[in-house]
Amino acid sequence: MSIANDILQAIGNTPIVQLRKVVPPNSAKIFVKLEWSNPTGSMKDRMAQSMIARAEEDGRLQPGGIVVEYTGGSTGTSLGLICAAKGYKLKIVTSDAFSEEKRVHMQALGAELTLVPSEGGRTTKKLIREMIEVARDISSEPNSYWTDQLNNYDHVAGYHSLGHEIWEQTEGQVDVFVQSVGTAASILGVSEVLRERKPSLHVVAVEPAESAVLSGGETGSHNIEGIGIGYEPPLWDADRVDEIIPVSTVEAKAMARRLAREEALFAGTSSGANVVAALNVAEKLGPDVTIVTLMVDSGLKYLSTDVYQESRAD
Repeated sequence: MSIANDILQAIGNTPIVQLRKVVPPNSAKIFVKLEWSNPTGSMKDRMAQSMIARAEEDGRLQPGGIVVEYTGGSTGTSLGLICAAKGYKLKIVTSDAFSEEKRVHMQALGAELTLVPSEGGRTTKKLIREMIEVARDISSEPNSYWTDQLNNYDHVAGYHSLGHEIWEQTEGQVDVFVQSVGTAASILGVSEVLRERKPSLHVVAVEPAESAVLSGGETGSHNIEGIGIGYEPPLWDADRVDEIIPVSTVEAKAMARRLAREEALFAGTSSGANVVAALNVAEKLGPDVTIVTLMVDSGLKYLSTDVYQESRAD
């Protein structure tokens, strides 16, 4: 491995491993990409780097500028990394609906936080809308650049590298890609690259069962951080997805705990949801199929939540 010139060169090139113990016999093979190996412990480092680089290139972000974003925490932490490395001030709008670890991490990287209160610590459409409007107001300040992740197509390209890595690491033997939907950028960016090389790729979107709007259900509240904004994300393109699988918060958290205990993979709740959905597909398609999904972020981001605190009594 070569020596990186700075922390930004450490983004990407994450490992991929096969699940061995949670996958039933005669199911498809499931591989998980360990995106927690990125510097902030999340796949969002890829998209934050892309959004800032493209804004610099076309002049939307000027030297000495202020970056503004609404976020559950992982995007904000990744922007904190990029802004600290490049010398930009960062203003983040977030909420108590998301883990304390994420807020502390953002502040440690120099972000100034504005908190929007939630309804009982749950993610809802109302909360996301309120966060967006607060960020919009802050972004009206002079010399500000609002990354506006839900409407910013720049960060789709940030996930192209992830698609290339999956193709190379599986030696082109990927049949199914499974990913949970927040902004929809990661599922679009990865599938764009993989489908160029394998048009038959089966793409599976994952959403919270309590707010299964992509499947035609009603908006609702849930506790799977980082996904399920309660309405169809502006970047969402249903024509580029073959299947949508709703996964409940309870199922996602239970799988996150199983992954830690049985596979020694310490991941967040959306990663648990990804594996629940991948297992669903694996049992249907059988042993001759290869499925890839993501360990979106590290379980270290959720130590203060009930995802792992509940396991102490188990």
